[in-house]
Amino acid sequence: MPKDFRATTLERAIGRQLAGWRDERQLSLTEAGQRVGFSSAKLSMMENAVQPSAVLDIMALGYVYQVPAEEWQAVVRQAQCAEQARALDNAVLFDPAADFANLVFEATVLRTFTTDLVPALFQLADYAKLVLDDTRFPAQAAVREAWEGRVGGRDPLLVHAVCSEAALRPVVGGPRVMKAQLLHLMEISELDTVSLRVVPFTAGAHPAMGTPFTLLSFAHRQHDDVAYFETFVRGEYVEGAGETEGCARRFAGVGELALGEGESLELIAEAAAEL
Repeated sequence: MPKDFRATTLERAIGRQLAGWRDERQLSLTEAGQRVGFSSAKLSMMENAVQPSAVLDIMALGYVYQVPAEEWQAVVRQAQCAEQARALDNAVLFDPAADFANLVFEATVLRTFTTDLVPALFQLADYAKLVLDDTRFPAQAAVREAWEGRVGGRDPLLVHAVCSEAALRPVVGGPRVMKAQLLHLMEISELDTVSLRVVPFTAGAHPAMGTPFTLLSFAHRQHDDVAYFETFVRGEYVEGAGETEGCARRFAGVGELALGEGESLELIAEAAAEL
């Protein structure tokens, strides 16, 4: 067992699965241990994720419990993934938050929805410094620069941005900073390659409530759509076709509730005038 072992959520899920197999067969720890040749203490530690569950041990339990092959094989794959992750010692091999600016530079179409923040592409430095920590600010600045580098080029990035009215109302950094940010949004909205729309409070519930995301599309046929999600902890790419199609549907659903571009511009101007 690794020194100072701390079970991951995946390892805890594996333990629950092992305990579920035993419970389904109405075996005590002692009875199950005797059948498989484990001590009851070892089996208990596996089920409670007090120690990692070895692949061979899971296979032995699957055989003794007569678990369908596809079921125990799935748990074996989970254990292998957990073992590989632990072997890497949680090393960060690839950081989507740091890489995101590269995808923005390569994309042909970008769809983004934000809940309580101005879309990252359009954040002024004074605004971004107040809503991001020191580790995330450089990455966000790179994203903005990547987009700005595409605005006047021969192959500009098409941006469809939708934000909640909640992104316009908080007075981030005081009236001066927030007003400058809102005026910048109004200026950005005049670009031919940008569609900026707002979901008003009066729209009520919508398909992407509480979940900001960005969906990127690319020119190369071999490059599928990629969805990007970010929290204050980390960024994450989602690349499965079903998942990105789900994001596209949600974005379309939000778009149906958003104001038109002209009405959105009026709402942004109204928010700026109130500062």
